[in-house]
Amino acid sequence: MSWYYTPKPTVVPAEGFDASADANALRAAMKGFGTDEKAIIDILCARSNGQRMQILETYASELGRDLIEDLKSELGGKFEDVIVALMIPPEKYLCKQLHKAMDGIGTNEDALIEILAPQTNEEVKKIVDCYEDMYNRPLAEHLCSETDGSFRRLLTMIIVGARDPQGTVDADLAVEQANQLYNAGEAKFGTDEEVFYKILAHASFDQLEIVFEEYKKLSGRTIEQAMKDELSGELYDALSAIVECVQMAPHYFAKRLHKAMDGAGTDDASMIRIIVTRSEIDLQNIKDEYEQMYNKTLLSAVRGECSGDYKRALCALLGEA
Repeated sequence: MSWYYTPKPTVVPAEGFDASADANALRAAMKGFGTDEKAIIDILCARSNGQRMQILETYASELGRDLIEDLKSELGGKFEDVIVALMIPPEKYLCKQLHKAMDGIGTNEDALIEILAPQTNEEVKKIVDCYEDMYNRPLAEHLCSETDGSFRRLLTMIIVGARDPQGTVDADLAVEQANQLYNAGEAKFGTDEEVFYKILAHASFDQLEIVFEEYKKLSGRTIEQAMKDELSGELYDALSAIVECVQMAPHYFAKRLHKAMDGAGTDDASMIRIIVTRSEIDLQNIKDEYEQMYNKTLLSAVRGECSGDYKRALCALLGEA
């Protein structure tokens, strides 16, 4: 989705990186009585995921120990959740989050939407392959057992890679698709949901941008306004997430973070997931959007919601020096 904005990460590969020095420094931070949490944050929150994977390997080969196990035994609570999340390759981490959203009683539809809606076909394929490797069960099958109706059909289309490749654009088809959406919703009594989810799951993000412009010319309303009137529940949430990601993914994630911190209590799982997974993609853009939308910095919002080492780790990932 970089054709709408230039993605700016907050975490980049460290210069002068030395996996052996980092591995030994981490061991020293956890050895003996007490733990030097600051040293752990200073190292792991300031390295790219690729560098952290090298530290993990070096820790095992030079020290004969499992870094993740050592971290788990020394840390606790939400701080441990952040640090352990950083030590997992991105697609593996997203698979764990998808599994968690579907495991046990009830399903966290919001998490499924947030993880799957922004992905390109290439990214979805990595997640699908990784999920089956990890859980010995196809992701499509697990999703189908936990969801139903049009929402299930939409998610299935996303994960089977139905979306056209990035850059696939057909202006004439966009006019036709805008007409189909109009006729399936505003122009009739009742709503043909299938037309909505088929177009929004099939068309490339480039194509959808043109479709949404054509829709506005045709009906005088934005696609968001139309969907709000025509759709509801998880299907509406998922399709509006796709619309927002087509138009400006950082705007969508800024909204998700605000929701995670709004009102009583904090949705820590969502906050950790977004900050960790977007830190090497576009977290700086998300920070900029957040400030513009809510008239306060994301850093100050996070500081107000969290405390201790958990807060320090998230603030470090947000680029606080």
